[in-house]
Amino acid sequence: MHKCIICIFFCKHDYFRYFDIVEFLLKLVPMSQLIECPSIYELMGCPNFRWKHIPVLELWHERHDSDGNSHIVLESYPPRDNIEILKQALVNNTVNYDGEDLPLPFNLEILKWANKTWEILSSAKLPSHVKFYNIYGTNFETPHSVCFGNGDKPVTDLHQLRYFQAKYVCVDGDGTVPIESAKADGLNAVARVGVPGEHRGILCQPHVFRLLKHWLKVGDSDPFYNPINDYVILPTAFEMERHKEKGVEVASLKEEWEIISTDQDDQSNTADKMCSISVSHEGADQSYSEAHATVTLHPGNEGKQHVQLNALAVSVDAS
Repeated sequence: MHKCIICIFFCKHDYFRYFDIVEFLLKLVPMSQLIECPSIYELMGCPNFRWKHIPVLELWHERHDSDGNSHIVLESYPPRDNIEILKQALVNNTVNYDGEDLPLPFNLEILKWANKTWEILSSAKLPSHVKFYNIYGTNFETPHSVCFGNGDKPVTDLHQLRYFQAKYVCVDGDGTVPIESAKADGLNAVARVGVPGEHRGILCQPHVFRLLKHWLKVGDSDPFYNPINDYVILPTAFEMERHKEKGVEVASLKEEWEIISTDQDDQSNTADKMCSISVSHEGADQSYSEAHATVTLHPGNEGKQHVQLNALAVSVDAS
């Protein structure tokens, strides 16, 4: 989202119609009012946040050395440093109102308000009796960093930056908010669950309603429902045997489950799916142990899949 905001300062409308929340804003207010809107500044990348993947503003810039030779370089500016780029690029920006050109630079006073908002939000804590849950959208390419210019057409004048078309580096998210930003509330969440869905459409996802019902304990609560993967995992069988004789110990395990998902399509494949793993270990005292496990996934039927685990472990005590 923070890279969409940079494009609000720089670009023509068509360059960011891809982002539905910005398009929604454009339908309500003129461009000039967006640049003067405090919430636009608040939605910029927070300079004090400890990003795992730092969002950057990249510029293909033309530089000259001491001999006057031209070099094209790619420069990267993290959230704290790109403020200066915004100031320079918009220093002569104007808006025409009633036939008169009015100055519309990057507003440092509004930025101060935004900094105060970030400070308040970063220190906010919930009362101990209030539980916080986080649902965020995934599986959509989401702008994270933005680049202006290229090796063939670099940015030679920052005042012309708003006439360049932006190119985006995308990460996983809901199409508007990256996952890292969606989880950056700084609160102690009881649970955080990613649901495939776009920024506004996620509100219509059945998975979200099942999560809310589960957390709010609405209706008959299913103790086997897993909110993270949206499955009901129902144990159906469990058997375990252990035998030891003359330094040799053998243990076997058999466990079965039914995995139930209301979104699971009926599978036309009638073949079982199987995977196995084997591990062994030889101790320094010549003891030896070995284990084998096999998981079989049987074909689904009416939203149910049967899973079977078989495991066998053998250990030999050298003593």
